[in-house]
Amino acid sequence: MALHDLGGDGPPLLLTHATGFCGPVWRPIASRLADQFHCWAPDLRGHGQAETPEGLDYRWRGFADDVLAVVDHLRTTVGDVPLVAAGHSKGGAALLLAEQRRPGTFARLYCFEPVVFPGDPIDPDDTGASGTGGGNHLAEGALRRRATFGSADEAYANFASKPPLNVLHPDALRAYVDGGFREEADGSVTLRCRPVDESQVYRMGAQHGAFAHLGDVAIPVTIATGARDPVGPAAFAPHIAEALPLAELRVFDHLGHFGPLEDPDAVAADLLRVLGP
Repeated sequence: MALHDLGGDGPPLLLTHATGFCGPVWRPIASRLADQFHCWAPDLRGHGQAETPEGLDYRWRGFADDVLAVVDHLRTTVGDVPLVAAGHSKGGAALLLAEQRRPGTFARLYCFEPVVFPGDPIDPDDTGASGTGGGNHLAEGALRRRATFGSADEAYANFASKPPLNVLHPDALRAYVDGGFREEADGSVTLRCRPVDESQVYRMGAQHGAFAHLGDVAIPVTIATGARDPVGPAAFAPHIAEALPLAELRVFDHLGHFGPLEDPDAVAADLLRVLGP
């Protein structure tokens, strides 16, 4: 893995990214929290600068392993202080899985639309974007993703001009392009998260079974969700909050699933409200 020191003054705050993204996409939010937190953001396996062998097992317990490895490393840097963390989508699920694996790892969590499907684990070959069957559209779409552009600016212009990433704040989109692509010798850029790997991450997303163990998460957790995308993770955010012993549900009417990357001001302010000293 790679661990990005996003700077700031104060206690450590761990920030975990969604599928297909990378740690630096949190930089706009980290800059808004710099007076209160020292922010750290890993590139989890298969993403960003993480060195990932081909054919790696992408069952999501591995992302929990990654989170716990980062926590252990941070302990050597910041000492035995209470850790708080925020995660987006897969990143939120990874935090919950890590806390289930090792209770007491975190003092508090903030999860924006964590991918934690209610009910029993779902066959990876029979889950769509909402986890209700009919084929894994996200996994299939990832395989068709364009992986190479003539330059970083070309990649930025492409994403900024059409869905789904045209909703991202310009700073977040730039951070994604800068951190999520590798520059080649000829000036072209290539996705660091290989489409085949991203596809496998999506395929495994409904299999980790974290929902059945949410009752074991004994720390305060804020489950945040947008209201603009009524299906997918937003649809089951209320069920996740209800299953957690100490949960608060926060709804942002103007945001979709990319919420932390769409409005860093709003999400950073909410993080301070929840996690601030």
